[in-house]
Amino acid sequence: MENQQPEVREKFKTMIGGQALIEGIMMRGPETDAMVFRTKDGLQVETHPRKITPKGSVKAWPFIRGIFNLFDTNVVGVKALLRSADLAPEEYQEEPSKLDLWLEEKLGNEKFQQAVLGLAVAMGLGLSVVLFFLLPMIIGGFFDRWIQSNLVLNLVEGVIRMGIFFAYMLLVSRMNEMKRLFAYHGAEHKTIRCYEAGLELTVENVRAQTRLHPRCGTSFLLVVMVISILVFSVASSALLALFPALEAMRGSFWFRLIMICFKLLLIPLVVGITYEVIRWAGRHDNALTRVLTAPGMWMQNFTTNEPDDDMIRVGIEAVKAVLPEQEGADRW
Repeated sequence: MENQQPEVREKFKTMIGGQALIEGIMMRGPETDAMVFRTKDGLQVETHPRKITPKGSVKAWPFIRGIFNLFDTNVVGVKALLRSADLAPEEYQEEPSKLDLWLEEKLGNEKFQQAVLGLAVAMGLGLSVVLFFLLPMIIGGFFDRWIQSNLVLNLVEGVIRMGIFFAYMLLVSRMNEMKRLFAYHGAEHKTIRCYEAGLELTVENVRAQTRLHPRCGTSFLLVVMVISILVFSVASSALLALFPALEAMRGSFWFRLIMICFKLLLIPLVVGITYEVIRWAGRHDNALTRVLTAPGMWMQNFTTNEPDDDMIRVGIEAVKAVLPEQEGADRW
């Protein structure tokens, strides 16, 4: 494991967050989304006004806003990745398949891009649900013949879920094509750390920061898994209490199928609760919040790499592009 730079105490917490792209970084500020790409002609900056959720909208309600936020983040993130793929150097480009060319000809470029975006978002969310929820549920379901306690059964399922997640992250981190992407992820974190410390955004100042950040999406995923254990345990116990006939079916195919479908329906609730927990933890700094964010910080040792100076310059330009006109308007 690489040695980390000593953490510089943050002076404030910003709502600005980002995502690593292919040879670039996306940052999202309170008013603007920005993508900065490194091309053969230098840095290319693209900005777009951010859609603001009106106060009082259902999308801003506690425990509801997290669901909309997750979907919006996925759509914007996939769109940025597709854009970065279009602008990527030749060595990262892939020749379009015959199916891609045929669809683009039949649908037109704009509709084709929309179709690709929709398919990519659906596949990304679907893969996450299948890999980190459905698969652990199926494996954990085979233990219901020997484990009568719903809490213990859901703990077993949670351990399986986390094991799959850790194995997935470890394998991805070892892929050569992902190492540069994770270095841009590190540049994103370092730049935000520098900004929150109140330091001038220079390559030297950014380089000195740790590449780990407590408000990374990795922390969100880990907290989702912990919250899912609690929600699934309480909800499944309540379901069995309301329908005692289900208990008599324990160990059967239909019992497992009903419990899996029930838990899958609870995923939006898990996401909503997790968002509120992460939101609270992101605004406070105490022993409890440090415990909550510690596993996610540790996982970032695998999902971030130390960036080079050119990557840091991309991060600096990305942060500068989303700073609000009114100083302090981005405070979390």
